Order: sequence, then structure tokens, then C-alpha cells
Amino acid sequence: EAIKERITTYRTLNGLPVDAPVPADAVTASASGLDPHISVRNAELQATRVAKARNLSLETLREMISSSTEKSTFGPDAVNVLVLNQHLDAMK
Repeated sequence: EAIKERITTYRTLNGLPVDAPVPADAVTASASGLDPHISVRNAELQATRVAKARNLSLETLREMISSSTEKSTFGPDAVNVLVLNQHLDAMK
């Protein structure tokens, strides 16, 4: 039930249709809850909301997401959220 609620909330916060797929990492957490990375898709789905909140163009934020993405040899690429947030905070 908790994951279903998180999916609904995620869709609402990010202006997604009610049937839009939601990345698993957007609605689950590790045991510590301190994951430093999110999937590239998760970052992309949040980009419009974050750009608006940070008063940035979507293009600028997408470039920052790209530069904060770490390439992986064995799994999917992932966005380092700590690095991304540091870049965003430096723009203040």
C-alpha cells in the first residue's frame, strides 16, 4: 500500500498522467534511505518540477543532469544526486 501511495504522489508532484510508468527507485528506498544516486529516468521525470523550483531553464537542468550522470560498466547509468545538488546550489 505504501508503494501505491508513493506512486500516486510521485505522479501528482511531477504532473504525470495517472497511468504513467514510475521508476522503481522513485518509490522505494534502501535500508538506510540515503541513496546517493537515482536513475536517469527518475531525474528526467522530475526535471520540469525542479527547473521551475530552481528558476532554471529545462535545458540548463538537463545539461546539469547529464554532467552529474555516472556511467556504469555493469548496470544502468545513474545520476549522482549529491553532485547535482551541489551544482544547483552553486548557481544561487
